[in-house]
Amino acid sequence: MDISALNAVAVAMVTPGKGILAADESTGTIKKRFDAIKVESTDQTRRDYREMLFRSDGMNCISGVILYDETIRQNAADGTPLVKLIERAGSIPGIKVDEGTQPLPGCAGETVTVGLDRLADRLAAYYAQGARFAKWRAVIDIDKDKIPSMTAVHVNAHALGRYAALCQAANIVPIVEPEVLMDGDHDIGRCFDVTRPVLNEVFRELRLQRVALEGMILKPNMVVSGKTCPVQAGVAEVAERTVQLLKECVPAAVPGIAFLSGGQSDEDATAHLDAINRLGPLPWKLTFSYGRALQAAPQRAWSGKAANVPAGQRAFTHRARMNALASRGQWTHELEKAA
Repeated sequence: MDISALNAVAVAMVTPGKGILAADESTGTIKKRFDAIKVESTDQTRRDYREMLFRSDGMNCISGVILYDETIRQNAADGTPLVKLIERAGSIPGIKVDEGTQPLPGCAGETVTVGLDRLADRLAAYYAQGARFAKWRAVIDIDKDKIPSMTAVHVNAHALGRYAALCQAANIVPIVEPEVLMDGDHDIGRCFDVTRPVLNEVFRELRLQRVALEGMILKPNMVVSGKTCPVQAGVAEVAERTVQLLKECVPAAVPGIAFLSGGQSDEDATAHLDAINRLGPLPWKLTFSYGRALQAAPQRAWSGKAANVPAGQRAFTHRARMNALASRGQWTHELEKAA
C-alpha cells in the first residue's frame, strides 16, 4: 500500500470546482432509466449514452467517473476505450465493486451489501484496466423506531471497512458510501439521529481494519427530511444539520467528502451543496458524487437519438457546471436560470 499515492488520488478527486460523476448504474437500473425515456437498453445504447457524457464539455467539471463492470470494459464507437476518454478529459476512472444487497437474516426489512468474496482479485484486475478508485454502497433504511437496527448498522459498517482495507491494499482509493435513505415520512431530526451512529460505526470499523483515512473519500447522505414528510426542511437547515453532523463524526484526516444526491431533485441537490459550502471553512473539501442529479436532464434531452447528442451534452454540461459552482459555494438561482 502506497499511502502517499492513495492520498494524491483522493485529493485530486475533491479538486476545488470539480466533483464525481456516478455513472455506475447496474444493467437493471439503467434499463429503468431508459424505459422512462422510451429507449431500449442494449450494450450499444448504454455505451452510446455514456460516451456522449464522457465527450462533453461538462467533463471539465468532473474529477472522477464511477463506472460499472460493463462500462470499464467497453470501447467508444471509434474503438477508443471509454477509460481512455475519461483520462483524456482529465478525470480519474473508478469502479463500483459491490454486488448489490441481500436481505439481512433476522432483521426484517433490512439488507446487507455483498461482494467481498474474491474482491481482492477483482480489484487487481480493475487496477490493470485503469481504475484508481472504487465505490461500495451500504444501504440503511429508516422505518418507525425499530429500523435501522444496530445489527444492520454494524454488519454494513464492517463490510465497508473490509472493502476499504482491500482497496488500499490494491492501491485503489475507496469511496466509502453509507447511505441513509431519504425514503419515508421521517423528519430531518430523525435523519440526523440515524445518520450519526451510522457514521460513527463506519469510522470505528475503518480504524479497526487499519484503513488510512488520508487515502479514502467519504460519500454520505445529506441530512434531509424524508421524501414524504409533510414538513420539508429548508435549504439553510439542511446545510446546518449536515455540517453539524460532519463536525461530530468525520475525522479531519479524511481529504474530502463527496455527497450523494439520494433522490433529491437536480436543483435541490445543487442548492444544498452550495449552502453547505457557504458554512466553511471546514477541515475537508466538500463536493458532489451525483448520479441522477447529473444525468436526468441529459437523458431526457438525448432520448436515444444521435441527432440529440449535442442537446444531451449541453444538458449534462449545465448540471456539471452548476454543481461545480456549488462545490465552491458560488451557485445562485440566477445562474441556474440564466444558462
